[in-house]
Order: sequence, then structure tokens, then C-alpha cells
Amino acid sequence: MLLLKRQKLEELKSEGKDPFVKETYDVTAHSKDIKEGFNEDEEREVSIAGRVMSKRRHGKICFLDIRDSVGTIQVFARKDVLEDKYEEVKGLDIGDIVGVKGVVFKTEAGEITVRATDLTLLSKSLQILPEKFHGLKDPDLRYRQRYVDLIVNPEVKDVFIKRNKIIKKIREFLDNRGFLEVETPILGTVAGGANARPFYTHHNTLDIDMQLRIANELFLKRLIVGGFEKVYEMGKMFRNEGMDPKHNPEFTNIELYQAYVDYEEMMRITENLFEYVATEVLGTDTINYQGTEISLKAPWKRITMIDAVKKYADVDFNKIDTDEKAREIAREKGLEVSENDTWGKLLSEMFEEFCEEHLVEPTFVIGHPVEVSPLAKRNPKDPRLTQRFEAFINTWEFANAFSELNDPIDQRERFEAQVAEKEAGDDEAHPMDSDFINAIEVGLPPTGGLGIGVDRMVVLLTDQPSIRDVLLFPTMKPIGLEKAENRDSSKETYETYDKLTTEEIDFSKVKVEPLFEDMVDFETFSKSDFRVVKVKNCEEVPKSKKLLKFTLDDGSEKERVILSGIKEYYSAESLIGKTLLAICNLPPRKMMGIDSEGMIISAICEYDGEEKLNLIMLDDNIPAGSKLY
Repeated sequence: MLLLKRQKLEELKSEGKDPFVKETYDVTAHSKDIKEGFNEDEEREVSIAGRVMSKRRHGKICFLDIRDSVGTIQVFARKDVLEDKYEEVKGLDIGDIVGVKGVVFKTEAGEITVRATDLTLLSKSLQILPEKFHGLKDPDLRYRQRYVDLIVNPEVKDVFIKRNKIIKKIREFLDNRGFLEVETPILGTVAGGANARPFYTHHNTLDIDMQLRIANELFLKRLIVGGFEKVYEMGKMFRNEGMDPKHNPEFTNIELYQAYVDYEEMMRITENLFEYVATEVLGTDTINYQGTEISLKAPWKRITMIDAVKKYADVDFNKIDTDEKAREIAREKGLEVSENDTWGKLLSEMFEEFCEEHLVEPTFVIGHPVEVSPLAKRNPKDPRLTQRFEAFINTWEFANAFSELNDPIDQRERFEAQVAEKEAGDDEAHPMDSDFINAIEVGLPPTGGLGIGVDRMVVLLTDQPSIRDVLLFPTMKPIGLEKAENRDSSKETYETYDKLTTEEIDFSKVKVEPLFEDMVDFETFSKSDFRVVKVKNCEEVPKSKKLLKFTLDDGSEKERVILSGIKEYYSAESLIGKTLLAICNLPPRKMMGIDSEGMIISAICEYDGEEKLNLIMLDDNIPAGSKLY
């Protein structure tokens, strides 16, 4: 079929009909307008253009379905009308782009149609369009080839049109309240304003290493120092972290700052913003997200982090007065604990492990510990805590806000503590920013600051399952590239990637463990329930350097969760949609506070002196729940 398409193109060129030389086509109407404005008593002449989505020939007549930017309309072509051009209609393939001039009428079947008086091939499609995407078979195909996704699944376009409306309404809400939209640098020498790993690059002329911003907070607060009272910026941030349904390394965020207000005012702005945007875009402040009804109407619930941990983890941090005691209780709860972990850090980790999953209705969590809030004012009644909140909806964090720290002495001390944590191995600790210290030494007024994840907000308001469904071109690995093979090769070219993924294994460097000498009787072996499982979702386990969390379809009606220590070898997003093998009748085992209900099967060996691990991946045509025999 591909060869035939190219042969047709060569024939067209040889006849002087090369479609790729055409530069313009006069479009006077679109499918939606034609249908909505149809009048049987009026013969309306139109000129349309779009992609051929179907073709049905019946001798000397042909019906085409043409899809343009707003919909699909039928075209009726007759040989006695088009004459020689009818041969071109016969040669059209699905996917070709054509221009059609004709008269609008209604067929006997009642379909509004354009009767073609002229047809021009504007672009020849040399690829084969799928009839439809089989998302379960290859869920990343839609993300990798979004251009095809938009053609085959036109409803996807509606999501991005709605995204545009959401972003406009966010700006409208803030503009109406006197905020000024500004722009700040994406490239800098210090990536601050959040606790995250940055991306690095190099400026050749200046011969300096630079970083892509992880937040725009510190620049925006410099503008408050400079005399602006209300500022905001919406734009791309970049964090060199894992990918899952809630995270993409490149994401859209909005931060805003207002002088002379506190984090309580930021709460009011947050809840009113969400309610306003939902009402303006959807016509209601009550949404249904993936089957769960959620009201975004203000005011939202409020709970302290200490009270949340007490409620959901049954641990009262008000009664824990030392770091040592906090570490002891955290270990009892199954958390990974180091000797450097403090009361505040463990309070935060326990909240993440045991509380977030319960926060479905919009909720403000307040009272974060100082250790994880280096840019927030201390609580004057309890200096261990800060004047900060995070907003949660559907168990996800959507917003983060502070009464901004404007004491330069306290700020320097907190930066120094963060630097010490970075030196102790915390890659996400906040760096020192001496110029920012200098700025607030000049004088930062009392200020409230707020950051909102725009992509997550769009996910929520468009009822999409993943952040990748609201990004036109989400970050994806080159096909066939595994993290284990290139984790230190971020600066390499695609040619090197190809070499990594096609290079043959030198089996002389492979070393395997000796076979077991002890025999296992068949009855004992048969008690292990090996099942084929489909990966519905895979994500990194927070605070764990090894674990990935798999949500699996095992053929039953209940989802199965299994944790596996293979993060070093595979990225979470690359495993979504894969077909694996698992033992499903092992007793649940607590790992990082999560019940792991089985074991995913991998193959390990030693290769060139290092351990090599490969997941056992099966043919996608094998149904979930199939038993190993």
C-alpha cells in the first residue's frame, strides 16, 4: 500500500499534477458552518478543503467524507460533472488533502452534502491512517504521533480547545483583579524556587553551565521588591524528575505574588479561581472526574498537616518532641528513614504516605514544617511550622502557597541548611541564591505567593486520565530506548541512541547463577499462581530510590497493586501498557506503606561485571489473567 501511494505520486508528477507545488487554496466555508446554515431553498456555492477520511465509489459516482478543522462533511462527485477530473477522484487515497468547490444540497437520506463541481488534490498522503487507535495495545502511540491522533480521534481536539479556554479564563480572573502579567528568565545559573532537580545546559559564548528554571518564584519576588504590587507569570517549568500520569518534565505553571497580603488571601484566590474557571468554561462549579463528583465551590475544607497525619496515620506529632522519636515511629510505620531525617521532614513524609490518598474533596492542608518550606514565613505560635498551604483535589496537589519569608537573615540560614542537605545527598534540596538574599535585604514587603499546576487543572476540568492527554506533545523516550542503557547519556545524539538499542550483546560477558540442585515437586510448584498481567499504570514511589508502583489488570474485576525495585532499569512511563508476568498468590507485603500484592517476574544475570535486569515481557495478544501452564 505504501509503495502504491508513492507510485501514484510519481504518476501525478509525470503528468504535471504534482500536488506539492500548490501553495494556497481559497476556502470560503467550513463543514460546521455549512450544516448549521443550510437552507433547502437556497443553492449555496462553497469552497472547502480538508482530508479524505472515507471514499465510496459506485460506478460513475463517488462519495467522499472530508474532514476540516471543525468537522466532517460529505462530498458527492459525478463523472459527468467533473469529467476528466473524475479520474483524479478515483485515484484519491484515505488521508489525501483536497480542495472542493460545489453546491450544498441534502441527499434523499437527509445528509447535507457538497455536490462537487471542481476538485483539486492539495497534498498526497504517503502514510496509511489507522482505522482507529487501539489504545490498550499501544497506549503511547497517540502521544508519539499526536498528529495522527488528532486526525483519527477528532474528539481529542476538543480537549485542547478547552485547554485554551481554561488558560484564557485564568488570565482573565487575575487581570480583572489588577495583576500584571510579566515574563522572567527560563535560563539561569541558579534554579531555585522549589525543591527539584533541574536540567543543565551550557552557554558556549559565556562558557558557563546554565539551568532551566524549575520555578519562577525568586524572580517574581524580586519584582515585588522593585515596587510592583501584583504580578503573575504563566509559562513552562522544567524538572528533571520521573514521569507518571501526574508529572511531565516540561509543564505549564502559574505563579502570582501580591504585596501586603498573607497566605490566607492566597487561599481565597485559589478557591475562587477554580470555581470561576470551572463555571466559565463548563457552566458549573461541580465536575465529574473519572466517575467521582467533586464540587469546586468556595470555601474549601481546611486541615493542618499534623491533624491529617493524626487522622489518617494515627500518629500525633504534637506528642513527638525529638527527631529520634520521630525516626523510631516512622520506621514502625514502614518508611525508609535515615539518621539525618528530622521531626519536620518525617511529618511531611508521613503525610505524603498516609494522607494524600484521602483528600478527594478540595482541601487546603496548612502548617508545613520549616524543613520542607525554605521560602515560607514561620508560624509565630510554633516556629517548627510555616504559614503555608497546599491545595489537594482528587488526592492530587494542585496549588502551593506561602506567606513569603521576607527576613533575609532567616532566609540565608534556611538556604544554608538546604545546601547542607544537598551535600548529604539530597538532589532536590534548594541551592544558595546570594542575589535573591541581596534582593530581600533591600526590602521585601509582607507578601503572599501562590503557584498552581495549570496542566493538572486542565486534566481535572477536561476529565482526562493523564497529564499526557492534555499536552499536545508530551515528553517521550525514543522508541526502543531503555533507561538502563542511556541513563548517563543525556547529551548523546539519536544516532548514539540507535546504537545503544541495536547493539548486539556479547554473550561471552554474560554470567548466570548456577541452577538449583534441589528439586521441587510438581505439587509445590503448581501452588504458585503465575498470571499474565497488563500494566494499567506505573509510577515512581515517592521518596524511594528503587521502587516502581504497578497498577495491574490481572483478569479479575479488581485492580492489583505490585511494587517492584526496578526503578534503576526502567522508567515508569515506558512500562504503561506492557504485558508482564506476575505471581499473584503471595500474601500482601507492606513496602513504603503500600500493600504489594504479588511479584513481577524479571530475569537477571551478570553482564560485564554488572547486574543486568530484564522484565519478562509477553505478547500483547495474550489476555490478562491467562495462567502460566
